[in-house]
Amino acid sequence: MATKPTISSIGLVVRRDPPDAAMALAVELARWSKLRGIQMIAEPAIASRIGARADDSAELTRKADLIVVLGGDGTLLGAARLIGDRETPILGINLGGLGFLTEITVDEAQPTLARIIAGDYEVDRRLALEAIVERDGEGRAAHFRALNDIVIVKRELGRMLDLHVTADREPLCSYRADGLIIATPTGSTAYALSAGGPIVFPNLRALVLAPICPHTLTNRPVVLPDSFELELRVKSDDHGAILTCDGQQSADLGQTDTIRVRRARHAVSLIRSTHPYFEIWRNKLRWG
Repeated sequence: MATKPTISSIGLVVRRDPPDAAMALAVELARWSKLRGIQMIAEPAIASRIGARADDSAELTRKADLIVVLGGDGTLLGAARLIGDRETPILGINLGGLGFLTEITVDEAQPTLARIIAGDYEVDRRLALEAIVERDGEGRAAHFRALNDIVIVKRELGRMLDLHVTADREPLCSYRADGLIIATPTGSTAYALSAGGPIVFPNLRALVLAPICPHTLTNRPVVLPDSFELELRVKSDDHGAILTCDGQQSADLGQTDTIRVRRARHAVSLIRSTHPYFEIWRNKLRWG
């Protein structure tokens, strides 16, 4: 087994408007880290309350050897986007709701950190997506990154989206629907699941395309290899369309824009829980 890098600093990312339980845990973890000679870095508003080094979120995700997220899946998605190409491992501690990504409970936080510091842990390299919006005639492109999903919908509620999709340079489908979700295996348990998409094992190299309320009932979710690059064009421009990444970043789309979605060059590294995937699914989805 390869030697794991020594962890000398921890970047602590805490959900916005943290509840008392989150701050109490942050204080405990900062004290725990200090006793072991590990530097804790947090955003200024949090750092001043727990005695940690202060840095903004972009800097702490760049400098730390390990990222610890206190919150829900949304907080972890935001941290993953900031890490970019570093592939710094992320440990998610669940203080939110369902928590497919933040799998560790508050009671498990310190024992899990102790194992990680000792080098007793495994990392899941999760597929991420890159979306490129090319503005026709403007000679420029906007780049986005997502761990869960890329979603295209009409800006105005109640309007249908006409969208042509090419996969691996071959025409795939012309969708007429409320929208289209392009999800990773990680994101298959998020928005795509509510649109009737399948649950995909996290380590599979695949993409899920799930139309939202399709006008044609034969437009069903499909699973494609992650090696395929998708090209999407909005065919109608009435009232405009919008692209969102993990529900946190967005871009307006025009009729002449081209959207390319492909596997990102760098994965997102998540510390693997000691709980098997099927156990997590059973608990989170209440399968019994």
